[in-house]
Amino acid sequence: MSGTVVVGVDGSPSSLEAVDVAAREAKLRGGSLHVVHAFVWPTMKVPLGPSAMGPPEGGLRNLAHRTAEEAAARAKSSQPTVEVSHAVIAGEPLSVLATESRDADLVVVGDRGLGGFTGLLVGSVAVYLTAHAECPVLVTRGRKHPAGPVVLGVDGSEVGDAAVGWAFEEASLRGAELVALHNWNAWTGPVAAGPSIQVPTYYDVDLYRAEEERVLTTAISARREQHPDVRVTPRLVQEYTRQALIAASEEAQLLVVGARGRGGFTGLLLGSVSQAVLHHAYCPVAVVRADREHRHGPGHRHHRGAGQTGQ
Repeated sequence: MSGTVVVGVDGSPSSLEAVDVAAREAKLRGGSLHVVHAFVWPTMKVPLGPSAMGPPEGGLRNLAHRTAEEAAARAKSSQPTVEVSHAVIAGEPLSVLATESRDADLVVVGDRGLGGFTGLLVGSVAVYLTAHAECPVLVTRGRKHPAGPVVLGVDGSEVGDAAVGWAFEEASLRGAELVALHNWNAWTGPVAAGPSIQVPTYYDVDLYRAEEERVLTTAISARREQHPDVRVTPRLVQEYTRQALIAASEEAQLLVVGARGRGGFTGLLLGSVSQAVLHHAYCPVAVVRADREHRHGPGHRHHRGAGQTGQ
């Protein structure tokens, strides 16, 4: 692992909050912070330099560099011991940050940026990255409770195991309790078996609940052995997953979910539960994809100079 946290900035209040969070995350990991500004204007074939009648420090290129530099300075001011670099990279934010995620331990973004539309609860960059990034993505929404637990959504699927492992690591880093939440429902109504055919179904509720409790226990048991320092509270709830996670996020410092779970459809990169918590959780949300284990070049970021630019 590179030990690098990447944060995307565009000068908006949301992205500056993300810088503060990313700097703390880098310090927590004993790693470095890389501040990235995606410079989209070159792709639109517009003038990038200062105008003939304007000041020499004007123009879109200079504005882009100031945005990255000021964000990096803010991070360094808040966490002086963290190594901070910054870059202006030509391209639109979605592809730029997805590319940066290949060599990062974590990407941090705000829930809304300068391009946000009124009425949208979470920005397109945040949603896209949680589905496409090659490392976990932390979206800085809501309000974190520093003394609260790390809340983990457990679905019992193989693809969800990466989120379980990451949540244990985060709880260990933070010295926080881990609440592992899994839902169950006992359906007792009729099920459609074909056109105009209703087949009544009956479950032994106690057996069904016991099976779902086994799913929860199995999902976290191996990780508990690997992280004996983490205090784990398994929580089996009988309600819809998204409502249970959103309610639990009210007093949490972090909510961790997988990108997809047992109910995922082939071709969908982000499940409905992940989408729901991104839009409605009360605390920051981390989304972990199943293929988060990827190659890292040794010391990749530590050799980058401050102020590197794609232009």
